[in-house]
Amino acid sequence: MYPNRHAHEHQHRQVRRRVADSNAYEFFNLLTGADLLDEVEAQLPEHRERLFPPTETLSMFLAQALGADRSCQQAVNAVAVRRLTQGMKMCSTHTGAFCRARQRLPLDMVRTLARYTGRLIAQRSPRSWHWRGRAVRLVDGTTVSMPDTTANQIAYPQSRTQKPGLGFPLCRMVGIVCLGSGALLNAALGRFRGKGGDEQSLLRSMLDTLQRDDILLGDAYYASYFLLCSLRARGVDGVFEQYGARRRSTDFRRGQRLGTRDHLIELNKPRDRPDWMSQTDFDQAPASLIVRELHTGGKILVTTLLCAKQTPKSALRDLYRSRWNVELDLRNIKTTLGLEILSCKTPQMVEKELWVYLLAYNLIRLLMAQAAVLAGRRPRELSFKHTLQLWVVWVRTGGDDKLAKLFVLIAQQRVANRPGRIEPRALKRRLKPYPLLTKPRHVATDLIRKKGHAKKLK
Repeated sequence: MYPNRHAHEHQHRQVRRRVADSNAYEFFNLLTGADLLDEVEAQLPEHRERLFPPTETLSMFLAQALGADRSCQQAVNAVAVRRLTQGMKMCSTHTGAFCRARQRLPLDMVRTLARYTGRLIAQRSPRSWHWRGRAVRLVDGTTVSMPDTTANQIAYPQSRTQKPGLGFPLCRMVGIVCLGSGALLNAALGRFRGKGGDEQSLLRSMLDTLQRDDILLGDAYYASYFLLCSLRARGVDGVFEQYGARRRSTDFRRGQRLGTRDHLIELNKPRDRPDWMSQTDFDQAPASLIVRELHTGGKILVTTLLCAKQTPKSALRDLYRSRWNVELDLRNIKTTLGLEILSCKTPQMVEKELWVYLLAYNLIRLLMAQAAVLAGRRPRELSFKHTLQLWVVWVRTGGDDKLAKLFVLIAQQRVANRPGRIEPRALKRRLKPYPLLTKPRHVATDLIRKKGHAKKLK
């Protein structure tokens, strides 16, 4: 008991000391700093005074993303109660005005703020958060589901394995995340199936997000010849797991040997031009590319980091193990925040809702980054869910004047680093004994009227 109490007191003193010298810590006060507020002002559209102006609408939209009850009714109720308690004019609890305000909210405003916040966090990250002095960017893709409406099905078709009327529209999302801070720098959205919706195409649309001397870290989906060429042309290095077809043909007896199962090899440009690539870009691509292949940690990696002395095999093994962080980040966005199943019924609002969630994610990451700097830790050592829970309660109590103490609470909970962790992808808790819906809902409803409900499964 006493060691914990003394540790917390020491942490309080440490944060207070650093707050007093906050000019030396670039993250402190960023949440309400001039940079972020100026960016919000710059993105505001022209509007007349309403009950729900753009800033109020965005604030309520963010509260929906961060709260447990994400309904529009809950958001409007909260505003109505707050107006009463503050002695303001009573407003209606009907949701129509708020829903129309959400539709008027510019998508570019939300998208720009999400990207700007992520870039702000990454740019202010201390050098100690980088890998061997270089910024590492993680890339990975996932899918999100949305209501089964005609408009959503046209824009984001469901999987071909599902029958019409039984599936849900699916959107593919690829994100670029900062390894050091966990901030999301950019994201691209596409159809789950069809041309232009694959992870390679979505990543290529975001390559301008990467800066010279960055390192892009990804799984086997991204280890393609043309992506490696594009990265080298931009001064960016890549580290990926070797993809299946190439992995089976890897022969470490060929090429320039660097060590045990570690060599340099020359890749030749594919003879056939990919469908997504223009003839001009294909002709301008180099005829060959030198890459490094190595076997470490039970995987074959391919990288443009060619010097074995500057980047030994053990360092690349540890770096690739850190790729797992992007899986955790996507889990925080989808499961912790609730992005896995969207609620909007049109493609335009679906995209806007998705970017609101990404902005909410970056705002929590901004809090974690500030707490980490002030506590002398790394953001990856802090809990995203713990920070989210504290922030939701903090906003309700209106404790903005004691923000430094909130950072102390955020830094108290640490998460373990467990590389190589394996968990079974299986459910222990049994689901309710109901059969699956195998017919369109209106057909199943008619059968119930005629024959009654089906018996429960045993």
